[in-house]
Amino acid sequence: MSTDTQHLQPARRGETVLIPRHSVVTRLTHWVNVLCFSVLILSGLQIFNAYPRLHWGQVGADADPAFITIGASGGQGEPQGHLTIGSFSVPTTGILGLSREDGRWTPRAFPAWLTLPSYQDLAAGRRWHFFFAWLFVINGLVYIGNGILSGHFRRDLALHRHELAPRHLGREILDHAHLRFPQGDDARHYNALQKLTYIAVVAVLLPTMLLTGLTMSPGVDAAFPVLLDIFGGRQSARTIHFITASLLVLFVIVHLAMVILSGPWNNMRSMITGRYAVRQEGPDA
Repeated sequence: MSTDTQHLQPARRGETVLIPRHSVVTRLTHWVNVLCFSVLILSGLQIFNAYPRLHWGQVGADADPAFITIGASGGQGEPQGHLTIGSFSVPTTGILGLSREDGRWTPRAFPAWLTLPSYQDLAAGRRWHFFFAWLFVINGLVYIGNGILSGHFRRDLALHRHELAPRHLGREILDHAHLRFPQGDDARHYNALQKLTYIAVVAVLLPTMLLTGLTMSPGVDAAFPVLLDIFGGRQSARTIHFITASLLVLFVIVHLAMVILSGPWNNMRSMITGRYAVRQEGPDA
C-alpha cells in the first residue's frame, strides 16, 4: 500500500482530522495489483504443480539433483507428503505434496484450493498467468510513472541519513516488535523500515520476478540470450522466480498483518476514499 502524504493541516491538539493520503492513481493501481498478484500466485502454483522440482543451472530433469522438491512418497505402507530443500526434508502431508481431495489422498505439490484452475491443467494455468503478468507490468509502469511525475517517490520514499543510523533503525525495529505504531504527525509519512521495504519490493523483487519470468521463455532467450548468462540458465531462473514470488507472498502477509494491527478501518478507508484519520498530538496548530 503506497502513501501520498500531504502538507500538515491546521488542527487543535487531541482533534482527529482526515488528511488526503492516497491519490486516485495510487488507489486504482493498488487494487489492480491486488487482483493481478492474486491470480499470478494461484496460476503460478498450477504451473509449478506440473513439475514440482526446482533445479539450478541450465538443465533439469527427474534424474538431476533438485534444489527444492515438493512431492509424495510411500512410507511404511502409507503415502506421505514432503518438502525437500537440498538434503533437508520435512513431512507436509495434508498441506504440501499430498492432499485429500474427493475423500482420497492425492499426490499434488499444492492443494487444489490453492491453484487456478483448481484441477490440473497446465495450459489453462499458463494462459491465466501470462495475461495477468502483462497486466501487472502495465499497471506497475503506470504506478511508477505517476510516482515520478507527482513527486511521490522523491517526497515519500527518499531516505535521509539519520534514518539509516543503526540506533534509529534499531528503535524502529523494537517499536514494530512491540506493535507500537506511529501516531499523530509521525503517521503522516513512511518510517525508515517502510521505505526500505518498499524500495526492496519495487526496485529489486518485482524486477527480478519479471526478468526471471522472461528468461523461462525460449523465444525471449533467443532474442536476449544475455538473460541466460545473468541468471545462470533457465532452471536457475525458474528457481529464482519461485523464491522471489515466495518473498513477495511473505511481504503481503506482513503487510496485511500491519494493516490489521495498526487500524484496519482507517487503512482501508485511506485506500478506498484517499482520506486517512490522524490525531493531532502536538500543540494547537
